[in-house]
Amino acid sequence: MIENGPATGRPGVAMRTAFVAGQRLAGWVERFEASHGAVQLEERDAGLQLSAPDGAGALLQPPWPADGRPGRGADPVARMASLAAQSRSLGLVLVRRGGYAVASVREGRVVVSKTGTRHVQSRTAAGGWSQQRFARRRANQADALVEAVAEHAARIFQGQAVEYIAPGGDRTLTDLVLAEQALKEYARLPRLAFMDVPDPRADVLKKAAADFCAIRIVVSDPPGS
Repeated sequence: MIENGPATGRPGVAMRTAFVAGQRLAGWVERFEASHGAVQLEERDAGLQLSAPDGAGALLQPPWPADGRPGRGADPVARMASLAAQSRSLGLVLVRRGGYAVASVREGRVVVSKTGTRHVQSRTAAGGWSQQRFARRRANQADALVEAVAEHAARIFQGQAVEYIAPGGDRTLTDLVLAEQALKEYARLPRLAFMDVPDPRADVLKKAAADFCAIRIVVSDPPGS
């Protein structure tokens, strides 16, 4: 799925998000039905909606669009699992004020990557000339971070068959990185749904690589649970 957010929940209903690899989807649905009863399936633009008799629900969203390569199977769950199990090449760009990670990813695994730290100061409530000087320093730090990450990403992506850009972290900083001249040839690529991640360290990058290639499941609990 491209640039779709999570499902819109009913007021007062607890919601949570899980990421499930294609080969594990059938088992996940079986366990969901064991807990909530036989589900009804409805194919929507946003994904595959599962509705249980006790009021629980789950929206299953594929990691990427079919793009002429639909999944195979006898039912919608099997077809989504097959789609998610396909080998697609992603270019990950994860940026936050505390650091960054860029990587080429295939089948949920990092092929080549670069992580690093470049501190961007937080905002301050101070006023006057000091605040103006601080704001300029902060802007300079952010500019340096954006330029550095774009250059690292361009180097990492070079020679890789990148099909989709997978963005995450701080949305504003990530958008700025992807708008840099160094990444001009990748700007035309479709972007997968944005992912909120903590400061991108090696473990965060590894998990994000797996999650971007997995089915995103937004679960809504039964009313009153």
